[in-house]
Amino acid sequence: MSGEVALVDANVLVYAHYQQSEHHAASKALLTSAEAGQVALCVTSQVLAEFYSVITNPRRVSPPFEPDEAVAALDHVLALPGISILPLPSDVPKRWIELARDRALRGKRVFDLQLIATMQASAIRRIYTYNLGDFSGFVGIEAIRP
Repeated sequence: MSGEVALVDANVLVYAHYQQSEHHAASKALLTSAEAGQVALCVTSQVLAEFYSVITNPRRVSPPFEPDEAVAALDHVLALPGISILPLPSDVPKRWIELARDRALRGKRVFDLQLIATMQASAIRRIYTYNLGDFSGFVGIEAIRP
């Protein structure tokens, strides 16, 4: 783990909250490091919304969180001393549209492009994720498995 600020993808937050996941221990360890102030992590409003969406969706997780439980999970994540909310720079829409034009991606991949554009606009070069391929091939972006 580095002293440099890194973005946390929604899948890491999801796995940290589901003990039955094969990625739970590593994801939980990353958040525990943030709780201890040992790492500097950030999330975006998009990541938080994706996290909430997944953990309340019975087609994605079992058992799903009730809405009040999901809000409590969000509150817990945001209360960790090593986690901050990364603001959305005003040029992010233009950046992700350019990325979409260059990559000709379809469907839900646009959400990855928005995260990449946010990272580039904010000079964040690292993202903790289990979807390494979604972030490969982008200048200045390093995807790291927790």
